[in-house]
Amino acid sequence: MKKSELKQLIKEVLNESKQNEIFAREKIQQYIKNGSRGSLNLSYTPITSLPDNLKQVGGSLYLDHTPITSLPDNLKQVGGYLGLLGTKITTLPDNLKVGGYLNLGNTPITKLPDNLTVGGYLNLSNTKITTLPDNLTVGGDLWLSHTLITSLPDNLKVGGSLNLSHTPITTLPDNLTVNGDLWLNSTKITTIPPSAKISGKIYGLKNERIMKKSELKQIVKN
Repeated sequence: MKKSELKQLIKEVLNESKQNEIFAREKIQQYIKNGSRGSLNLSYTPITSLPDNLKQVGGSLYLDHTPITSLPDNLKQVGGYLGLLGTKITTLPDNLKVGGYLNLGNTPITKLPDNLTVGGYLNLSNTKITTLPDNLTVGGDLWLSHTLITSLPDNLKVGGSLNLSHTPITTLPDNLTVNGDLWLNSTKITTIPPSAKISGKIYGLKNERIMKKSELKQIVKN
């Protein structure tokens, strides 16, 4: 390919990207004009930011695989799924409420905002998250596998299962409530706090075999 042809191709690609961004912004404004009802799908668009007048999304908000880095502070509620998989998102607004599934997998986010409420599944796998806020509410599963999480807040309640596989966490907090299964594979956790309430199965507990063997010996002794 000639140099002149390559320049023309690059120009056409950049022009197409610009046109797609303009189209996406027009789509957002039309959505707001229509009362922010239903879902808003912006996945795989070149959108880098959302306007401040987008205060809520009645349905789901799809932003997966976009170059967006943050959400506007005025956005306080997403009724359904909030997809941020594969984005460059680094922050979320305080007091955000997501009615459905919040997908933050494979993003550079390092901290969750205060008063975050997620009605469904919260995916934080393959992120640099190290801690969770004290006032986090998760109605479904909480996925923290392959993160840098080192601690969990006291009194954490997870409506579904909790996955801590392949993390450097060493202890579980007091009064932990998990209404589903608990995955501890490839962690250094060896005990479950007496105050913890785990409704489902526990996988990967380091001293699981030792505990069972000691219990068997005690039975034989009795």
